Amino acid sequence: MALGKGAAFGVSLYTKAEVKLTDEAGVVETKISSDSTESTRLAEKTVARVLHHFNAEKRFGAKVETWSNIPIAKGLKSSSAAANAIALAATAALGKTLTDLETVKLGVDAAFDAKVTVTGAFDDACASFFGGIVVTDNVKREIVCQLPFSQDLVVLFHVPLKKAYSADSDVTRLRTLKPLVQVAYDEALAGKFWDALTLNGLIHSSVWSYDASIMVDALAAGAVAAGLCGKGPAVTAVSPEDRTDSVRGALQKHGGEVLLARLNNEKAKVIY
Repeated sequence: MALGKGAAFGVSLYTKAEVKLTDEAGVVETKISSDSTESTRLAEKTVARVLHHFNAEKRFGAKVETWSNIPIAKGLKSSSAAANAIALAATAALGKTLTDLETVKLGVDAAFDAKVTVTGAFDDACASFFGGIVVTDNVKREIVCQLPFSQDLVVLFHVPLKKAYSADSDVTRLRTLKPLVQVAYDEALAGKFWDALTLNGLIHSSVWSYDASIMVDALAAGAVAAGLCGKGPAVTAVSPEDRTDSVRGALQKHGGEVLLARLNNEKAKVIY
């Protein structure tokens, strides 16, 4: 948010979407199976973007259903994953094809349309679509660096009960620490991804008054990195396999829920 640049990595959590076209042009019915209380606006805007791209908005409406094990509004980029999945499914329903980056960019446009993002979260969208590690220029919507994972590490998430929506973030306050965020970004560009993750988390926690001791405790328990997930409030800790129980215990001391995932190199796909 401070730089218009970012870095992110893919994990083994998932979002699935099914899109069925209807003859009710302009009407999109959506069911979010994992949380029926959430707004369906992003799904509607994503389908609208795809239909418009193929000049089909006056011919079709759609019925959309999504399933996900990604907690919503906790910083784990549930909206980026959802936009990718829905854009893929809507394109497939039309019998059309897009390049991978065209799909991602349509989802980013839809996130702006739905007002669920401040920056477009191009880095998060790319990481959830391609897997691996990405470093991006979010303003230019360019991937600066893209690498698969070469290490076999475990990813743990500390997920508190409260939610925090990206659109509510105080960007002006964050920009006061822009030089430090630049250091974190430069570390990522240099390939020091785990150092970048930790530094970035400490910086953003200070801006938004999150409890940084969660990250410090995870590091003390053996994590190779610990930082804030997106704009928070969830915290991620990357750990060697043999330190998983120790790091999990450190996170559990802070209440909330602890999720376990793996690093993911697999790209998003359509399943018929």
